[in-house]
Amino acid sequence: MSMITAWMDEEYLMKCVVDPLKKTFYLYSNEGDTKEVVCDNTSQFMNVLEIVRATCPEGRLVYTEPIASGEASF
Repeated sequence: MSMITAWMDEEYLMKCVVDPLKKTFYLYSNEGDTKEVVCDNTSQFMNVLEIVRATCPEGRLVYTEPIASGEASF
């Protein structure tokens, strides 16, 4: 097996969605797996966010938009 074939068979991160209001990270892999990382407090959330920003490619990192109460449009 070549190095390229071995690399193509590995699971990798396709997208990381950060929800600051819920202090939660949603991780999506190329194989369809989803992981949810829920932080217990703001300090833990900020520590995880620092690691995510340092390691996740910019094009794969997105943030949820806060929903303002009473301003939903249909």
